[in-house]
Amino acid sequence: MNRQAVDKNAGPLIVIVGQTASGKTALALEIAEKFDGEIICADSRTIYKGMDIGTAKPNKEEQARVPHHGINLINPDETFSAAQFKEYAFKTIRDIHQRGKLPILVGGTGLYIDAVLFDFQFGERADQKLREELSTKTVPELHSIIHELGYAMPENDQNKRYLIRTIERRGDVGGSKDIRPNTLVLGLVADMETLERRISRRVDTMLEQGFIDEYKKLLLRYQKNAPGFLAPGYKAFAEYLDGTVSLDEAKAAFIRNDRQLARRQRTWFKRNNSVQWLSDRSNAVEIVTTFLNN
Repeated sequence: MNRQAVDKNAGPLIVIVGQTASGKTALALEIAEKFDGEIICADSRTIYKGMDIGTAKPNKEEQARVPHHGINLINPDETFSAAQFKEYAFKTIRDIHQRGKLPILVGGTGLYIDAVLFDFQFGERADQKLREELSTKTVPELHSIIHELGYAMPENDQNKRYLIRTIERRGDVGGSKDIRPNTLVLGLVADMETLERRISRRVDTMLEQGFIDEYKKLLLRYQKNAPGFLAPGYKAFAEYLDGTVSLDEAKAAFIRNDRQLARRQRTWFKRNNSVQWLSDRSNAVEIVTTFLNN
């Protein structure tokens, strides 16, 4: 993929990152309403159509308040790469600027975010023979290969596709060392105890809203091994719907999966020195105001 043209006169971009359940959506809505913005979701789960409750997708009320992009892009049985997201995001950012609005990129999928911030370059073709060979490996075996080669572990280190792509790219996506010009990156941080309470509460809310029925309906149309169902909640409840674990066990697995995701996200985003971390989002509007006035 060719490098996208981003010059020094690039329009302003606000980016909000953080762990799952850290409050990114609420902050993005606040900033969008204050500064006439539109939200681009950078989340590898909310791209799937029909997977609304189990991915904590912005609800209809939130989508009515502020235009949202980057959600409902593909079906659960389809795949969507970081390269595709980068292309989509660049096009959407340009479109939002052309309409005189402020683009706000928000999400917890680190590779999606960094692909935009650092203009990552992705190879056009994979070595099919290498990919087939790596596909026969287990997750621990792929971990060993990555460690032996000295590559950084991908954000989702339990997803074989991510691990294989890390090896294929030789641990490098060839991006710029400099962040996109005219960009403010805000990061929401919370201690793990607070996050775990929020995650547990959110899982309860999802179940009350009908997450299990949502999953059952999706399974009438798609195979249970569809790529979309690797999302933490669906993955956790697959065994429950098979009758091999109890509801409480499935719920505990959902919470555990999200907790592990939060730790991986924290590790990923902490590597970016351009992030302004906020433990209290109350001064975020002031920071954005200062940025936009400079």
